[in-house]
Amino acid sequence: MYRKWRERPGVTLAAVAVAQFVFALDMAVVNVALPAIRTALGCAPLGLSWVVHVYALTFGGFVLLGGRACDLYGRRRLFLLGLGVFGLCSLAGGLAQAPWQLVAARAGQGLGAAAAAPAALATLTTTFTEGPPRLRALGVWSAVNAAGGALGVLAGGLLTEYAGWRWVMPVNLPIVAVAIVLVLVGVPAGARPARREKLDALGAVLATAGIGLLVFGVVRTEAEGWDSPATWASLAAAVVLLAAFVFAESRTSAPLLRLGLFRSRWVAGANALVLLAAAGQFAAFYFVSLYMQRVLGMGAAASGAAFLPFSVGMVAGTIVATRYTTTHGPRTPLLPGALLAAAGLAWFALISPDGSFLADVLGPSIVTSVGAGLVLAPVAAAATTGIAAHEAGMASGLLNSSRQLGGAVGLAAPATLAAHRTGTDPGPAALNDGYALGLTATAVLFVIAAVVAISVLPRGRTTTPVPQPAAPAENRLEGTPS
Repeated sequence: MYRKWRERPGVTLAAVAVAQFVFALDMAVVNVALPAIRTALGCAPLGLSWVVHVYALTFGGFVLLGGRACDLYGRRRLFLLGLGVFGLCSLAGGLAQAPWQLVAARAGQGLGAAAAAPAALATLTTTFTEGPPRLRALGVWSAVNAAGGALGVLAGGLLTEYAGWRWVMPVNLPIVAVAIVLVLVGVPAGARPARREKLDALGAVLATAGIGLLVFGVVRTEAEGWDSPATWASLAAAVVLLAAFVFAESRTSAPLLRLGLFRSRWVAGANALVLLAAAGQFAAFYFVSLYMQRVLGMGAAASGAAFLPFSVGMVAGTIVATRYTTTHGPRTPLLPGALLAAAGLAWFALISPDGSFLADVLGPSIVTSVGAGLVLAPVAAAATTGIAAHEAGMASGLLNSSRQLGGAVGLAAPATLAAHRTGTDPGPAALNDGYALGLTATAVLFVIAAVVAISVLPRGRTTTPVPQPAAPAENRLEGTPS
């Protein structure tokens, strides 16, 4: 009976979906609780921002390493390890008595997600064969991701207002427990290799340090500004380290990230597109949430409930995108999706200090969310098109890294523009002007994403494998054909 469960792809899909749900939920649920956390723990404004930023820093910095490690040491092993670390750190965050303890717990959550997220996506892409089966599975993955993010905002508001902020992190524990059980039951362990490739230690150090410094430099702009020498020093050091990483990867026979992946227009285009789309999506959540609470005066619970139409729209968009992608290929829904999201954000930019949820939020939410949903499922399918099973973790780590970098940049750059527009006046009118400018900038990001979709991604449904050197059979842990 146990073995039969392991032979059912539906159980594997459930494990991946539940894990993705809790990662998306966690990213959103904490944001709503930030004002209550600041009051309870006495966080300084800069320290409070690190409750959010340190998660992006550790997740983005270590996700490439996590993706490659799951190829070398087993997707199931990294999946379980990451979920365990994520769950324990969620509990630690709920028990935190000082700001540094909460920041440390969030950093640990980022490390856990950096191991589990690429392992989960790689498990999905190697379980379901390329074509309609994988596209339908990625549609479920994308819909759950969208639902987790929006429901996280609702849960964060309700928990913060009626149970207290400490519950926003331990709420992950039962979901993590379900995910672990599903992984144990539904994800095969895979054969141990007779001879295992060594992890590219130099590449791991350079990539982790380079991406970490890049995220650090960007998120520090909230306090230092883009004209700060400290900001530019961090960004310059990141560029040097990432350039060294590219050079090192071109010289090793067992790279952390094989540069030949980028010769595929599917992989290159999809990662550029997800970076832009994530930047727009993260920033839109940020500005709309602040607009509802600081300009319209809505409470945490009401603001969370106001994101439900956004959740429904994203799920609807992913369902439509999955159907079109199955018959016409990933490129078809990406262009209208990106343009629709841009139109919704431009509509959002018309917000008024005397506005209301019905007049200024509901309509743009539906348009933006449907457009974003049309992008989510196809971009994941495009990023994994033509990838061999023994490099599934590498490709999944790259996609997650692009998403995290996009989210960090997308939150920091428009936020800086908004802060400059607002100036030192904290009044509703000045805040409204700043948020409107930030939303306009996010609309531009989706327009650029539409240009990438139409100019970089190949036409049609036919695909060719990504160019790659042959991998010895003994180096493949889970050789399920993709």
